[in-house]
Amino acid sequence: MKRILLIFALMLSIIPSLSFGASDNVYVIEISGEVNPGMLNYVRENIEDANNKNADLILFEVDTLGGRIDSAEKISQEILKSKVKTASYVNTKAESAGVLLSISANSLYMAPASTIGSAEPIPNTEKTLSYWKSLLETTAEKRGRDHKLVAAMADSSIEIDNLVGKDKLLNLTTNKAKELNFSDGTMNSRQEIYEDLGLSAVNEIITVRKLSDNIIGFISSSLISQLLLTLGFVGLVVEVITPGFGFGGFLSIVGFSLFFAGSIISGSTTSFAIIVFLLGIILLLVEIFMPGFGIFGIAGIAGILGSIVMASTSVNQAIMSIGISLLITTTIVALIIKYLPKRNLSKTLFLGTNLDKENGFVSSKEDTSYIGMTAKTLTYLRPSGKIEIDGKMLDAISEGRYIEKDKIVVVLSVEGSRLKVKEKEGE
Repeated sequence: MKRILLIFALMLSIIPSLSFGASDNVYVIEISGEVNPGMLNYVRENIEDANNKNADLILFEVDTLGGRIDSAEKISQEILKSKVKTASYVNTKAESAGVLLSISANSLYMAPASTIGSAEPIPNTEKTLSYWKSLLETTAEKRGRDHKLVAAMADSSIEIDNLVGKDKLLNLTTNKAKELNFSDGTMNSRQEIYEDLGLSAVNEIITVRKLSDNIIGFISSSLISQLLLTLGFVGLVVEVITPGFGFGGFLSIVGFSLFFAGSIISGSTTSFAIIVFLLGIILLLVEIFMPGFGIFGIAGIAGILGSIVMASTSVNQAIMSIGISLLITTTIVALIIKYLPKRNLSKTLFLGTNLDKENGFVSSKEDTSYIGMTAKTLTYLRPSGKIEIDGKMLDAISEGRYIEKDKIVVVLSVEGSRLKVKEKEGE
């Protein structure tokens, strides 16, 4: 009996040492590339998983030039409310939104030759700057860091003696951040961070982004979102100025659909913006079949632009995006109008019915006999459409401005398969 009790006591003495040697589970979450809704989904999911499994630490390895403010704010909130201890490790750079994410963690470490700062918002309006700066300062204060330093990273008007002058953004090196107690230390590796935090026998759980997160991040990124918006405008204008539903309409549907999908997924807007957009398109279509430029056209344009504002992170961002898109669209459409007929590319760009005699169509290609003849417009020329000469339906393009239906025009020249016309004076 004594022997059994002795063995039992020995086992009890061994158990504490066994539990002491258990692994510390650390989730490693990568904050790299653009901060966007795709990154938000990835970070949120893994923080939740780490909390559910009672991990010992969540380490955010940061190397980013920043990204969307709305996504950065939501990621910061996820980090701040985590029950599991968090640490950020700036490995190379943390700029713009990366500053907010780095200071949101309980501890902040930096690798040698790394930097943190340059957090000026884009667009840098007074309202946006004020909100962004207050967000940075509040987060810094929650984590016991100098709020004046993060304010100077975002606002170039702030001066700090012997550190940053006026009209300059604060950017701290690894050594300077440690000297100012902004960081908790300079570490050469993640292992050194674990040792500094008292973790041993660490079991690293390296998280990986899902394909869906990458897709969401791609279509909602600033550059791709701008390209999709531009693609939508280019396709829409090309479709309006060419007869029949064609390649322009297809491009417009793809561009705008992906643009709004990215905004809805990112949480920037709701399906109501799409309803407003579709209403705007319908009103524009009504305007196309009515003479002149009236209330339907104005309301349609207002609906389209309004829906884009709703789908953007801010009014200023929307104005900038729309301005860039319209500038590019104007340039592309001008080039199409100028060169498309001459290069005879209409068949590859526009989808339509067979242009044969059975359908009432006659090709005007190479037939210079039409030059100088008068014709009647069968459709609006915006600037392309259909005209009639001696009972024959022909493709035509106006000299520049729109020409209404049932107007008398004069053929000026033959360009590819189209007749270039202008409205007859006095009509």
